Amino acid sequence: MDDSYEDNFNFLKSFYPISREIYHKLYGLAKLKEIKTGERLVEIDETPEYIYLINKGVLRSFFIMENGKEVTKTIFTPIDFFASFTSLLSKKPSKFIYEALTDCDIYEIDYKAFTELCNTDIEVFKLYARYLESLFMYGERVFVEISSMDAKARYLKLRERIPDIDNLIPQYQIASYLNITPVQLSRIRSKLY
Repeated sequence: MDDSYEDNFNFLKSFYPISREIYHKLYGLAKLKEIKTGERLVEIDETPEYIYLINKGVLRSFFIMENGKEVTKTIFTPIDFFASFTSLLSKKPSKFIYEALTDCDIYEIDYKAFTELCNTDIEVFKLYARYLESLFMYGERVFVEISSMDAKARYLKLRERIPDIDNLIPQYQIASYLNITPVQLSRIRSKLY
């Protein structure tokens, strides 16, 4: 077992108080993978089959507008689950690309095997339900933040969550996530520093 075994167990317990026995079953479904910067886990119009848990590194989900502009939807950091959940649930192709922004270590979990475990184990099902509830609440909180905060406040909030974000990924990706231009981000940063 790797060093993150206990950290991941505690992360899962933050949603629902699972037993070590259940955690071991879930851990048995996961495969640890190393992903290189720029590598994509899901492409647009690909129907995904996996849920991921990021253990090290930074990833993003994004889509490409008709004019070719990339729009970053989410930036993922350890320890967090990520997946094209809408595509997994609907069994339809993803509208988003999932890409490593830095070298990453992730756990890959077969979604079908996971849902089969949910169907046979109430503790796993409750964990999944609580996680989905937390996703809903997170999405609502992010919507309120984006709607009510100015660009500077959104940038500072991102830096609070990922202190070294400016050194990890290119400025245009940060700007895309904040829904501003790289020039606006540069102005914000120059006023702060």
